Amino acid sequence: MKWRTLLGWEVTLIVLVFAALFGGALLSPAFLTASNLTFLTANFSEVALIALSMTLIIIVAEIDLSVASTLGLSSAVLGALFAAGWPIPLAIVAALAVGALAGLFNGLLITRLGLPSLAVTIGTLALYRGLAYVVLGDKAIADFPAFYTNLGFGTLPGTPIPIPIALFFVLAVITVVVLHATAFGRSLYAIGANPVAARFAGLRVERVKLSLFVLSGLMSALAGVVYTFRFASARADNAVGLELGVIAAVLLGGVSIFGGKGSVVGAVAAVFLIGIINGALTIVDVSNEVLTVVTGLLLIGSVLVPNLLGHFRTYRERRRAKGDRVIQ
Repeated sequence: MKWRTLLGWEVTLIVLVFAALFGGALLSPAFLTASNLTFLTANFSEVALIALSMTLIIIVAEIDLSVASTLGLSSAVLGALFAAGWPIPLAIVAALAVGALAGLFNGLLITRLGLPSLAVTIGTLALYRGLAYVVLGDKAIADFPAFYTNLGFGTLPGTPIPIPIALFFVLAVITVVVLHATAFGRSLYAIGANPVAARFAGLRVERVKLSLFVLSGLMSALAGVVYTFRFASARADNAVGLELGVIAAVLLGGVSIFGGKGSVVGAVAAVFLIGIINGALTIVDVSNEVLTVVTGLLLIGSVLVPNLLGHFRTYRERRRAKGDRVIQ
């Protein structure tokens, strides 16, 4: 029943994606042009990348609010090392390592000290952003070689598909396989649904959660590298507030905030839906403030609607059970 409901929600999201594309075309004849779609999809590539790891974390009933700050810290490290004369490949590796260490720090506080992930990652949201300013200050590092900036905003040869989105699709397929076709993926649902029972079943709950937070830091750092090259600028304030868009997409995709339920396909569909809606509003000169309001409303709706549907299903099942007793 749960999987049938989830599949129905995924299909609904996919239908809404096409409806949003149609609506965007009505707003502007330029909306469905190849150049605009390339720009539109590239614009949410960082959200899409981080949403993959966020999906896994929320499935195990945790959350990571520090992802945007980790992105900013990794971007600052990449820029600072490039300015110091490091070869860019080594600077990228260092930036990724910083992201993984940031995720490890989050994970250790949560799994070893038993602190709630919400409180920990609110704290590290501020900590990592502050460290980004310590590393880079308020200056911007630019003048990256064209080869690397092209990786950020270029497209696959002969196609309108942005390179970051192509990378995202590869990682999304891997995530789908791991989550839905491996014992490790099934263990995530068990941990999210009932961590105590999962421990009794022999699952190493803390170790699994720790690995997911390291993965979240690594994916945030990868998004930081993409963001830096896409805008050809490393800044400490890169991607401020991005975590709201990530969480809104994951929850709208059908991943339960209480854990134990959700899918990558739903999260991916929601990423595209939110990205297309924002792109359609942007092309008709809607302000960033209004876009923020839209994201907030989607975030509230992504939590409210599934709960209302759940209460409605429970009420209907109780009415049906009551009717069966009357007939008997």
